[in-house]
Amino acid sequence: MDNLWSLLERSSRNFPEALALRFPAGKRYLTWLDLKQAALALARELQGRGIEKGDRVGLFLPNTPEFVISFFAASYLGAVVVPINGKLTAPEISYILADSGAKALLYAADKGETVKEAVEKAGVGVLLADTDFPLQDAGGDSDYREGGYAEAADLAEILYTSGTTGRPKGVMLTNYAVIAVGQMMAYEAQIYHGDNVLLLMPLTHSAPLNLFVVGAVWAGAQMTLGEFTPQALLQLAAGEGATHFFGAPVAYQLLCRMPNLAEYDLSAMKLWIYGGAPIGREQVLNWQKLLPGKFMSVYGLTEAGPNGLALRPAEHAVKAGSIGGRGSINTAVKIVREDGREAGPGETGEIALKTASVMLGYYNNSGATASALRENWLLTGDVALKDEDGYVWILDRKKDMIISGGVNVYPKEIEDLLLTHPQVADVAVIGVPHPDWGESVCAVVVPHPGGEPSLETIRQFCQGKLADYKVPKLLRLVPALPRNSSGKLLKYELRAERA
Repeated sequence: MDNLWSLLERSSRNFPEALALRFPAGKRYLTWLDLKQAALALARELQGRGIEKGDRVGLFLPNTPEFVISFFAASYLGAVVVPINGKLTAPEISYILADSGAKALLYAADKGETVKEAVEKAGVGVLLADTDFPLQDAGGDSDYREGGYAEAADLAEILYTSGTTGRPKGVMLTNYAVIAVGQMMAYEAQIYHGDNVLLLMPLTHSAPLNLFVVGAVWAGAQMTLGEFTPQALLQLAAGEGATHFFGAPVAYQLLCRMPNLAEYDLSAMKLWIYGGAPIGREQVLNWQKLLPGKFMSVYGLTEAGPNGLALRPAEHAVKAGSIGGRGSINTAVKIVREDGREAGPGETGEIALKTASVMLGYYNNSGATASALRENWLLTGDVALKDEDGYVWILDRKKDMIISGGVNVYPKEIEDLLLTHPQVADVAVIGVPHPDWGESVCAVVVPHPGGEPSLETIRQFCQGKLADYKVPKLLRLVPALPRNSSGKLLKYELRAERA
């Protein structure tokens, strides 16, 4: 297919009367033909307001049909979609609009005050609230351009990274890249026409949007839209007969703590897909005990589409906790040592990816692009090793590694262990400056209700399971850990609090 619009065009031709979108919260159900016509109507509205091929169009919308309609309306015109997370503040939105050079912003009407503040300095010329979207296409078919305006090599998206280490960077992806990664997900997860993909993670993020919206449209599968809460996941998965769900590990952790979990019929679920943050083996095995259906892990970066590795259902029994033994479709993987050579089994290095869906680069940031892309390989910043069977195990983010007394300490190993402590509900391990050792290991713990562990309790629990230099020297109890809307832990905020 030549561009993203052609995917919707094909599904509307092949399955015109079949359901494309379910939105139970608004009691709205759109067929593939409905979706195409709504997107075309909005495209012509934007065209009438001066939006052309190559223009940047910001989407500040929640998980509603309007988001999907807007995405494909922009795609028809060959405009570049700039998704903006609904939880961002006005200054954060203003930065993204200004940095991307957005010419238009489509937004949720209830965010009007935030939008007004955000666009004052951003120079956005076209503003359109979702309540003002056209109800039908007034243009007719006479000037319809089959296939839309974009070419495969044209820029389709600028996706701003979640900013776990600071100010976000704009990842540039072409139509070809986004289609390639959507095809990959439909193939790996076996998403077919007749399936129902439950979308509760924010569509402004690369995995829900490119893997599961584009993957579902490519396959002609239904999409059920909603906003994540553990209860909403239970109700929509059971009530709408969802067959596929993707969530960050924290979504599964919260789901499996629901006291009414057994009351819901989740037997239609073919595949539970998780990714976006590292997770330990014990947590994954616990999910499998509590939830019917198969599990698949996906690992990838927005900079790769996202694409990377997958741990398939049959591999979980032995390798749960790893991110897979081979690259997913269209992707090659290697572990690179500090000296630039490829690591052997058991050797530590950085994960590097080569994929058809890799970014063109970071928008307006050639320095960061040069650091991330080396000889057609994307350096991920994730430290990992391969075991003797070729399976990759993430140790930690390169920037999160602690160096204590000249020895590398990987927080994830400590976090995975502490999550099995009966008094620990959530945990992050960070390095705290120490005058002699360089850094000390600090555990930031969210305790389970009714039980607060002491530092001595934590240290005793770790004895015999971790080397002494890895055992936390400091403990901080907090009510919650800072996470972004995709569930990623914001360790830089925890480190800033210690400064």
